[in-house]
Parts: sequence; structure tokens; C-alpha cells
Amino acid sequence: MNEKDLVQRLKDRDQSALEELLRHFGPLMRYIIAPILPGEQDREECLSETVLTVWEKIGTYDPDKGGWTTWLTAVTRNRALNRARQLRREDTQELTPDIPSPEPTPEERVIQKEREAALMEALRYLGDRERMLFYRKYYYRQSTAQMAAELGMTERAVEGKLYRIKQKLRKRLGGDGYA
Repeated sequence: MNEKDLVQRLKDRDQSALEELLRHFGPLMRYIIAPILPGEQDREECLSETVLTVWEKIGTYDPDKGGWTTWLTAVTRNRALNRARQLRREDTQELTPDIPSPEPTPEERVIQKEREAALMEALRYLGDRERMLFYRKYYYRQSTAQMAAELGMTERAVEGKLYRIKQKLRKRLGGDGYA
């Protein structure tokens, strides 16, 4: 299966490309969704929503900005996080004028964007293996046990490496304010 051909078929609205997408990339998408959404039904609905999002947004994929798998991974993760947020909102009570919104204010959003940019810059100074561990834990939300099993390490070793990575990042970012 050629990724370039699959992308082109999706752009051409070839519906058989959706089956191929699920056959070849379904396991990856499920792997990304699983740590974020604990319920099987929620995971399957998220997978369906992700495929629909890929179908609708395939025109935004630009191979010059990154690889197909990177784009698909980001779409899948974002769809799963949105679904998790939606499920949390359904579990909370309706807001009244007495209860402040849990959504960040515009000022908080600006600060959050600045912190994200600083973190991305700091991550560039990590080695490839350290960066991969960081992403697995904090971007893909994998458990320490899952990481240890897949990487052939003990959980304690994974925790130790993550601790040292956080220390490096904290130092690079200028202290405990970024903890």
C-alpha cells in the first residue's frame, strides 16, 4: 500500500480508500485513542469520527509540512481529546451565573500558547529517545506500564527517565513555574 496513492484516492473521494485507511491505519489509530478514552464504545465512536474527519479534512494535508502518519496521528489524537472533553462536559452540571466557566479566558489562552511555544523550543534540545518518551507519556497519554512493556524496560526505569527529562525541561524553561 502506497501512502501517496491512498492520500490521492481520499482527495479524489474514492470511498474504497476509507476501507484501506481502516485496514492499514486502523490499528495505529486505535493505539492512539485507547489511552485517552477508556470506554470501548467511546473508542469505536471516536475511530468513526476520526475517519470522517480525515475524509472531510484531507484537503488540508500538505506533505511539505509533514508526513502522512504524522498528520493522521495528530488528527486522531485531537479527535480523541475532543471526545474526552465532550464526555467530561456531559458529566458536569449545567453552569449557572454563579459558577464561572471552566473555559480559559483570552488572557489565559495567550499565556498557554506562549508556554506551548517555549516547551516546543525546549523539546528540540532533547535527544530523540528522550523526546519520544516525553511524547508517549504526555502527548499520547500512554501509561508507564505500557511504555515499559513496549520498550523492554522496567516501569521504574521509565519513571526515572521521565523524571530526568522533566528536570532538563524545567531547567531549560527557567524553573518550577513550568512544572
